[in-house]
Amino acid sequence: LFNFQSLLLVLVLLICTSTYLHSLWPAGLDRNKNGVLGVFWKAARIGERLSPYVSLCCVLMAVSPNSAPHKDV
Repeated sequence: LFNFQSLLLVLVLLICTSTYLHSLWPAGLDRNKNGVLGVFWKAARIGERLSPYVSLCCVLMAVSPNSAPHKDV
């Protein structure tokens, strides 16, 4: 029911997407620093400040042998 690798994948994708959106539309995320939408602002800050580590995580998850699709027989 709970897959830790899937959770990490969702977090890395959230960070990458939020950082990209912040680069396109900075006023949209800067307006919402608190509340539920503040999660996207915080993820964008993490992506901006730790971008080498986030990109390394993306590469490691891409080449991970567990990321291959399963074949159900």
